[in-house]
Amino acid sequence: MLGRAERNLAHRCDDDGCMTIRADHIAGGFFVALGIVVFILGWDLPFGRITSPGAGMLPKVLAGLMIAFGLLVAVSSTMTERFDEIPWSDFGHAALVIVIAALATFLYSRIGFLLTMPLLVFALLVVVERRNLVMAAVFSISLTLFAYWLFAIMLRAPIETGSFWY
Repeated sequence: MLGRAERNLAHRCDDDGCMTIRADHIAGGFFVALGIVVFILGWDLPFGRITSPGAGMLPKVLAGLMIAFGLLVAVSSTMTERFDEIPWSDFGHAALVIVIAALATFLYSRIGFLLTMPLLVFALLVVVERRNLVMAAVFSISLTLFAYWLFAIMLRAPIETGSFWY
């Protein structure tokens, strides 16, 4: 009879004795790698103290948390799908979201918040989700105006204006 550790090991191995790569192994490894990159990029920033935090405290703490939770996800993945059994039928949908978000990121500093955000929301609703054009336009403009009112007017947070507003 197998003990608990032997059952877990047997559960993680295939017939040829190799470890089964699961979706959470890949996701956890990605977040660990991303956390390491963020930590390296923020290395030069001063950490400071708890009473007087420096510019590097938040990125380093978040990178540490990202690494810790990535390791937790990767280590605890015993019940998720095997990586080779993941259905990739939704890849086109995910690629569209990534391309639209990358384009919005590129445009944000050039044309500003008030033009980029409605275009982003409208593109996601119409191109990706295939919603009604008029309803998507009304929703994207309303959402952008509400976000602008909340952050720029009420909270007085600096909002990117872009090169059109100078």
